[in-house]
Amino acid sequence: MKRHHALVAAAFAVVCSLATATPGAPRAATDPLDSPRWGDMRKEFFPATARVVFDARVKVVAPLTAENALNVPISVDAGELPDVKEVIVFADFNPIVRIVRFAPAGAHPGLGFRIKLQQSSPVRAAVRTGDGTWHVGGTWVNTTGGGCTLPSTGSGSPEWQKRLGEVSSRVWARKEGGERVRLRVVHPEDTGLAAGIPAFFIQSLDLADDAGRALMHIEGFEPLAENPVFTVDIPAARAAASYRVSGRDNNGNAISAVIEK
Repeated sequence: MKRHHALVAAAFAVVCSLATATPGAPRAATDPLDSPRWGDMRKEFFPATARVVFDARVKVVAPLTAENALNVPISVDAGELPDVKEVIVFADFNPIVRIVRFAPAGAHPGLGFRIKLQQSSPVRAAVRTGDGTWHVGGTWVNTTGGGCTLPSTGSGSPEWQKRLGEVSSRVWARKEGGERVRLRVVHPEDTGLAAGIPAFFIQSLDLADDAGRALMHIEGFEPLAENPVFTVDIPAARAAASYRVSGRDNNGNAISAVIEK
């Protein structure tokens, strides 16, 4: 009888907690993407004691079906969250799950880029805010796959050695205010999973204004697409006459450029 009362009390407590929950609030419960690998991702990316919640304010935009597994466009926006410290992007079913990490210093807390997918997978962004909480958003991307185990086209061309690290860019005004900076870096971005071709990818990239003040730090990993393209939004208060890009790949090759308007 005591056990029965205890079960009833526990059930009542759950119902009450659901009834009083704030609509639209972050949830720490079941994976909304229903991925069998979420438990593995939870262990790999977050400390056991960390607070991790699924949060619709973390926007991950991608095509429902990617026709080219070597070049899948992804956009992450955490602008609705306060005090964003860092963002980690990963794909549950990629052989190399970690894709990119970025930390907005003065830029908007969002990033556009392109990735390689080996098979259909959730693509997620985990955002750490100043209170230590990780807010997770994501979306499923369907693809025929094979993107991570194929060699880059650049690795088979003599031209890439001459142009390695070359940066092309564009800057334009946003109707919401501020500016958008888009830059492309010539690099084969090999994953190391294609036979006979070692991993060769951009490890770090920093965007700063013309006075050298940091705007965005980007840490890259093997699944970024060949000749990666990054899109960064700059608030009006941090817009500058020009911007500087600096970085390095995993072989120590330097990347350096000035982005003029």
